Amino acid sequence: MNNRIYLCIDLKSFYASVECVERGLDPLKTNLVVADPTRSRGTICLAVSPSLKQLGVRNRCRVFEIPSSISYIMAPPRMKLYIDYSAEIYGIYLKYIAKEDIQVYSIDEAFLDVTDYLPLYHKTARELGIQILNDIRDTLGVVATCGIGTNLYLAKVALDITAKHSDDFIGSLTEDTYCKTLWNHRPITDFWRVGRGIASRLASMGITTMGEVAHADESILYKAFGVDAEYLIDHAWGREPVTIAQIKAYKAKNTSLSSGQVLFRDYGFEEGLLIVKEMADLLCLDLVDKGLVTSTLGLYVGYSRDTAKSSHGTISMSVTTSSSPIIIKHITELYKKITNRFAPIRRINIEFINVVDEAYEQYDLFTDPAFLERDRKISHAVLDLKKRYGRNAILKGMNLCEGATTMERNRQIGGHRSGDS
Repeated sequence: MNNRIYLCIDLKSFYASVECVERGLDPLKTNLVVADPTRSRGTICLAVSPSLKQLGVRNRCRVFEIPSSISYIMAPPRMKLYIDYSAEIYGIYLKYIAKEDIQVYSIDEAFLDVTDYLPLYHKTARELGIQILNDIRDTLGVVATCGIGTNLYLAKVALDITAKHSDDFIGSLTEDTYCKTLWNHRPITDFWRVGRGIASRLASMGITTMGEVAHADESILYKAFGVDAEYLIDHAWGREPVTIAQIKAYKAKNTSLSSGQVLFRDYGFEEGLLIVKEMADLLCLDLVDKGLVTSTLGLYVGYSRDTAKSSHGTISMSVTTSSSPIIIKHITELYKKITNRFAPIRRINIEFINVVDEAYEQYDLFTDPAFLERDRKISHAVLDLKKRYGRNAILKGMNLCEGATTMERNRQIGGHRSGDS
């Protein structure tokens, strides 16, 4: 666990950089935003190019917030293209590091444990980092930055805070240099896993830097943050005991599947029920595809502009199943029980809890096993058609109703346009 060296590599303004590369433009010199032009000017920009950031345009801003004096290219999101680029960049990592020593953190960020590779290549961590960054740039035209640390936390902080101020886009930290150079750094939200909520609670105690966290009364921190105080204290001292090997070996005790969406307009009670049924049906197909079953369902309903307090609840079924008719029946019962019939609905999340292998499927006295087997065969046939001809190749009647969203969501990846439609 001790004396390890990690790289944390981030693809700079990834979506925007890909769009620039696809147009033969320099990502560092081109003003470009990735946003869906078919939506309103209030839509969020998924990425802005580095040159726009230098002009003061913040990442994840809304289109209308970009000053009218700045000219720029608006590129519709193409999520499939970004996934393809990310896969190619992962392939570049594999030229240098085995997959067991790579932990993908997000589509544009990954941790690499390079400890055992430095003597093999006769390079320092910085030299290996530069070689990988140059390979990414030469192969795909995408600019990347790199943090180097003696643990995962320090590598991430080196990336987020120090690399951006380096001419070669690389930052490096040890526990000692972290304490010497960043204990007084502000704002504290620049540090990994310190959000505005945590920062606000710390500020109420008169704490605004990591150095002050390190020297604070630990009993006060535990009282305010519970067990999470342990992570905060460790990070204040630049410590992080978890390794990539431990992350890969971790197995969750409980498994769940979930799906959520933010609606593009206010939905009424009956329209909201249609969306819940659609989402549950798709998630049931996911269960079948993975060979899983569930016994407990969860539902969250959020309303427009805080017109009402959000609704949430769970329901346990007397069976453990992946059957869409059975699950939709129970999720409908839960929806009608918890949902405010008079508040406009804007957000819906459903969750299948206590998910287990289909070998543990359980019936009650009223279950017809022949019906379940027939339903499963139908689901497999539907999955085969969707995989072969596309997710909209076969639909249910409810997917054609006014207000239904399945057809549009099937054209998206992660809630954004895939670029294939």
